[in-house]
Amino acid sequence: MWPTIRKIVQEGVLSQRPPRAQIEWRTNTQWIQSEILRVLGRALAIRHVDAGSCNGCELEIHALANPYYNIEGLGIRFVASPRHADLLLVTGPVSRHMRIALERTYEAMPEPRLVVAVGDCGCTGGVFGESYASCGRVANVLPVDVAVPGCPPTPTDLLKGILAAVDQRAPGTIATNPGSL
Repeated sequence: MWPTIRKIVQEGVLSQRPPRAQIEWRTNTQWIQSEILRVLGRALAIRHVDAGSCNGCELEIHALANPYYNIEGLGIRFVASPRHADLLLVTGPVSRHMRIALERTYEAMPEPRLVVAVGDCGCTGGVFGESYASCGRVANVLPVDVAVPGCPPTPTDLLKGILAAVDQRAPGTIATNPGSL
C-alpha cells in the first residue's frame, strides 16, 4: 500500500484539460429553436433505435441531454413511440434479427419521415460489413437522409446531422446559416 501512496504523491493529479467553451452554442440556441418551430411547427421528436451497435454512439447521444449541449432547450426531444417521431436516429450496423423491428419502426412513423444513420457502422457497416449476421449499413434497409460518420461521432457532429436532416425538410434554413454551430 505504501508504494502506491508514494507514487500518487510523487506524480500528483493527472487529468486532461477541460474542453474550450463553445460560446456560439449558447448564442444561437434561440435562433435554432425558432427555426425548428418554424419548419416543423412544434418540437422535433426523435426515435432512437440501436440496430446492433457497440453502444459507443449511444454514450454520445446521451451526452446531448446533459446541461452542456441541452438538446431539450433547442426544441429537440426523444420519444418512446415511433408514432410520435419526426426523425429516426439509427446506430450500429443493422443486425439480421433487428431488420424487421427497424422496418416496422420506420413504417409506424408519420410522413414525412427523416432517417439519420449514426457512426461508421451505421454509415458503412464498419468493421462488421455484410455477413450472415449483419445487413451492413442502415441504407441497405432504409432510405437514409443524413449520415453522421465517426467512431463514435461527437455530440456536436450528432447535433449538426440532426439539424441537417431538419434542413432537408425546409432547405436553406438551419444548416446554411453562417452563425449556426
